[in-house]
Amino acid sequence: MNAFRFQARTVAAAVLLLVCALQLLALLRAPAAWMPSQITVTLGRDASLALGRAALAAPLADEDQLLLRRDAGGAWWIANGGATPLRLLDGERQQRSGSVAVASGQRFQLGAARFAVDAADGGTMSFSRGAVRWRYDGALLERDGVPQPSCPDARLGTRLAAAWNRIAPRALTMARPLVFGGNLDCGNRIAIAGLPAPAATIARDRGGLLLAAATGPDAAPLLLEEGGRADLLARRALRLGADSGHVLVAGRTRYLVEPNGDVLHLHPVAGVGLYAEPRVRLPDGVVWTWTQRALWHVPEAAALPLLAAAALALGAGLAAFLPRRRGRGRGVAVRAALGAGCGVLLAATGVLSLWLQRTGMPAGAGVALLPAWGALWLAVLAPRRFEPALGAAVLLLALGLLAQLELGLDAADSSWLRHAGKTGALAALGTGACLLAGLVRPALPPGQARVELGLLLLTGLALAGLVLQVALGSETGVFDLQPVEFAKLALALLSAHCLALACAGHPLPGGAWLRLLRLVAPALLFMLLLAVAVVQVDDFSPLVLLAVWGGAMALAHALATRQRLAAGLLVGCALLGVLAVAGLRDAGPGEIARWDFYADRFLVWLDPAGHPHTGQQLLLGARAIGDGGWWGADGVLGLGSPGPGSALRIPAVQDDFAPSFFLNRHGLAAALALWLLQALLLAGLLRLALRCWQAGGRTRDFRLAWQARFRCFFLAGGAAFLFGHMLLSWGTNLAIFPVMGQPMSFLSAGGSHLLFFICPLLGFAAASSQSLEENESCPSTCNTKPWAGSTTCSTPTPSGNRPASPCSRGARCCATCSNAPRANNGAAPPPAASRT
Repeated sequence: MNAFRFQARTVAAAVLLLVCALQLLALLRAPAAWMPSQITVTLGRDASLALGRAALAAPLADEDQLLLRRDAGGAWWIANGGATPLRLLDGERQQRSGSVAVASGQRFQLGAARFAVDAADGGTMSFSRGAVRWRYDGALLERDGVPQPSCPDARLGTRLAAAWNRIAPRALTMARPLVFGGNLDCGNRIAIAGLPAPAATIARDRGGLLLAAATGPDAAPLLLEEGGRADLLARRALRLGADSGHVLVAGRTRYLVEPNGDVLHLHPVAGVGLYAEPRVRLPDGVVWTWTQRALWHVPEAAALPLLAAAALALGAGLAAFLPRRRGRGRGVAVRAALGAGCGVLLAATGVLSLWLQRTGMPAGAGVALLPAWGALWLAVLAPRRFEPALGAAVLLLALGLLAQLELGLDAADSSWLRHAGKTGALAALGTGACLLAGLVRPALPPGQARVELGLLLLTGLALAGLVLQVALGSETGVFDLQPVEFAKLALALLSAHCLALACAGHPLPGGAWLRLLRLVAPALLFMLLLAVAVVQVDDFSPLVLLAVWGGAMALAHALATRQRLAAGLLVGCALLGVLAVAGLRDAGPGEIARWDFYADRFLVWLDPAGHPHTGQQLLLGARAIGDGGWWGADGVLGLGSPGPGSALRIPAVQDDFAPSFFLNRHGLAAALALWLLQALLLAGLLRLALRCWQAGGRTRDFRLAWQARFRCFFLAGGAAFLFGHMLLSWGTNLAIFPVMGQPMSFLSAGGSHLLFFICPLLGFAAASSQSLEENESCPSTCNTKPWAGSTTCSTPTPSGNRPASPCSRGARCCATCSNAPRANNGAAPPPAASRT
């Protein structure tokens, strides 16, 4: 077994070295790219100038995106000339072109409909149209004091949100925008004949409500009257202050704005267009200062990450060659010190790398990969017991970093490289945190009371995050985070704890309230996750993901308790689900169109060519996969230089459609190797879960049995969630399922899924493997008093005597010794009167 683990570590290190070499090769052979470091605009007084995407180096801006003007007093004004709105940020305050804060006395007109704002205060407004009076508070619209009925085409989530908003206090209501347009007054919609919805919207904003005109070439004009002046809201100009510090966002390109008399300096900091040579045609009055894209650029604030990464690599190397002694000794202490130092440095490096990206001072792509390399090699070299699942996970993350790096280097936009940098930073942060948690674990005895308290705190954080997302966020998250991923981790832990107690073969310990709390907490979290999926998400992928996880956990419990009939029924239900998906292919669009549950997703899936706009992901993804073939777009598994391909035009190619890019770049042959690695990861987690279950059946201590069952069910639940993500992502990209928005684990751009779910799961797997090794290596001679607090072990001494001494691992070690009497087969301890 030791030889097998050594060979597995050697193979994983060799493959990781190859993937890291490919990443370095991609950086070294990247073509030279140029971009403007400063755009200087010279404009006299009472003059104006229109700038588009070419002059602004903004790939996603419009042709006449920015209208610059100087008035007679010399002040600079900006207005939006295209369909994409502009944003101007001044500290915490944000202004958006085509929008205005709602205030009393305003009047606005859409088509033939005229509205007057009678009162607006504290996020609530009252307005009128003729004799009809309306009231809106950011969540609920009332007409003449009565909430409107739900629209006939409203989905279940919209109806549930509307029902909640009618009864909940305003602070707990879910934000729902007010929409103008359409032919029917219903829900949060006000009909305007001849104008399709949304012709305009009013929604919650910081400190109040925001009226926004629709964008797009066919958008209806919104005329705003305020302060005795009437003008089109979409063309209303925003004034630039005389001081620096403004941030202008055009498309997805961000600029630092610096007015200086007749000259306006724009410093692009993110989303800048890249050019093969420093030459472009510019309008009069516009000058660019060129700079070359630096892949090894080191900001001044990034000196510490470089030092930390070097120290981390040195520490990991030393730790790999130190003797791995089981007992207490100098080598163990040195390894622990090195591990603590590596964990702190790695986590600090990840945090600092994220901070550099958030502040607009990112390091070059090569420098940003250093924390990721440190994390990957530490994950391979540091563990004393190397599991195949950990090796597969490390290789999958390395391949994902390679794909994201290639995506960023191929794109004609500087912002695409941020995905690889963010993934590397989060991997470093998560690996460092797991390493520190593993060092702290022996100092914190995992008693059941402590675990249950931790689970309750974890549940509270998950519930608070979900409530914040529903109240203040959207399906993309809240505060740049995805609380759903953290809630999935909490749900898997809670369910594992409940199933571990249920499989003990005796009534649950504790009072009635405690037993009820153990059962209600995971159910409450599951129902809230289900509600968020229905209300916030615009597809049914979370429902499928939760169904896969729930079915897998039910199957695991049925197999553990030897309920063969229940297990057979669950397997049959899974086969019926497969047949149902296959049968949907034969369903006609007319039958599906009558559905009231995401029917548009199925219609686009069955006939993407008939829906060219909404079906472009499927069409472009299929084209990219076809261009890749078996050996990649370049014919050599992506080892050549294919350059920008059709895959870059797929919407969300860095997230939901990352597999399409991988298939296009490296071909189906490389995808088969990726599938084998994913299968190895899932099989490794399930194998480790099975070993934990077997260890729980052999132990003499009911606490150890509960811990082993807890590890078993959590690893099985984590594997089920990963399988659900992979199943949905591959099914979406290969058009097996309708388009559903779930990232591919490890391959898609890093975010909350990597930090809040994958890293804790892998850290837990490594800790479980270490615990199994500790229990299997217990001394063969123990003097144990079952269910008593005193436990002693006989340990050899150089003289050959075996004096009794405290066990180095405590009762967790000695309770599994061969000469300890078996008591209740790992169940709860017997009553005090029967203890001997």
